[in-house]
Amino acid sequence: MTTLHFANARLIDPEAGTDTTGSLTVKDGAILSRDAKAPKGAGIIDCGGKCLAPGIVDWGVKIGEPGERHRESFGSAGQAAVAGGVTTIIARPDTAPAIDTPETLEFVTRRAAGAPVRIRHMAALTKGREGREMTEIGFLRDAGAIAFTDVFRVSTEAKGVSRAMAYARSLGALVVGHPQDPGLSSGASATSGKFASLRGIPAVSPMAERMGLERDLALAELTGVRYHADQITSARALPALTRAKAAGLDVTAGTSIHHLTLNEFDVGDYRTFFKFTPPLRSEQDRLAMVAAVAEGTIDVISSMHTPADEESKRLPFEEAAPGAVALETFLPAAMRLFHAGHLDLPSLFRAMALNPANRLGLPQGRLALGAPADLVLFDPDAPFLMDRFKLRSKSKNTPFDGARMEGKVLATWVGGTQVFAAED
Repeated sequence: MTTLHFANARLIDPEAGTDTTGSLTVKDGAILSRDAKAPKGAGIIDCGGKCLAPGIVDWGVKIGEPGERHRESFGSAGQAAVAGGVTTIIARPDTAPAIDTPETLEFVTRRAAGAPVRIRHMAALTKGREGREMTEIGFLRDAGAIAFTDVFRVSTEAKGVSRAMAYARSLGALVVGHPQDPGLSSGASATSGKFASLRGIPAVSPMAERMGLERDLALAELTGVRYHADQITSARALPALTRAKAAGLDVTAGTSIHHLTLNEFDVGDYRTFFKFTPPLRSEQDRLAMVAAVAEGTIDVISSMHTPADEESKRLPFEEAAPGAVALETFLPAAMRLFHAGHLDLPSLFRAMALNPANRLGLPQGRLALGAPADLVLFDPDAPFLMDRFKLRSKSKNTPFDGARMEGKVLATWVGGTQVFAAED
């Protein structure tokens, strides 16, 4: 069908900030209208009163190609994404080798072409993500790079970073930073405090995040670059972010769904599936991040999907690889914030779909007329027991294994084509 009519839907519109019952018509891959009456010859999809929202734009997904295909391939990531309501993946360049040349970027772009979702790539800001020599930003942009980041490798060479930022500014390129002081955070696996001390886990103060953010914001002010902080996770960093925005700097910030729904006590008895970069924070920090999203101080929620095989997780806590798979658990984890009354559905999809699309200059993430028909139909109340071995990702390192969760994706469409339907 080139024309589809979604009837009896609970429309979640992050742009209008509304949650209303209505209908939506899609034609030739784009949203045609929101009229109640279906066009002649249209295929009718009865949504049964379930939620119909823009597909999630997930900013910061690690895919193991090239170099770590055993952890995650474009194919497996795509299947996990559509099952989780993610219709656009913004992939990270922390691969082996790093995506730091046009040739490597063209290789992964070709590899990603067969995935059932849209995949756009960030490229490294510096060669080898080593923080010294900038990449060919102009050529990489021409090859399709949507932003530039060294991900978790934070350079201590402020002069080199400022040069790269200044050059990115001249091209209008977006730079994504990881706010962390590398000297303080090196070797740390937890947030400093009584809990980490009792467990004997190497820890870092949240002040390291504030210090890293202050430096990046100063360089953004110096160069005038468009800047996005990938993860803000501590209350101590928020005042600097608020000041930068008030001063008119072209700055946005994100946080991960794990830092919004988990805290430092979830580590429990050295459970390595709960090891993240940055580490999980206190409950006070978690609630401060939730409030910051609600207020708009933090613009984006992402999964920070980071696959890791069993061998790299079944190690002592401080030696285990950080990160978790999250493409399929992103939406149900976000429903925890909804059911707790912290964020309504339009606010969640503003941070998960609309804001990342807007910041990256993409047309997705909205239900506006003419927008791409990238849609997710989901039941926010459907309960289920998470079983990590049923995840479609190649790696199974989820902190939600065995957890009771709510929120199931029923179907997903990309460009008006159905790419996922839940099994009965």
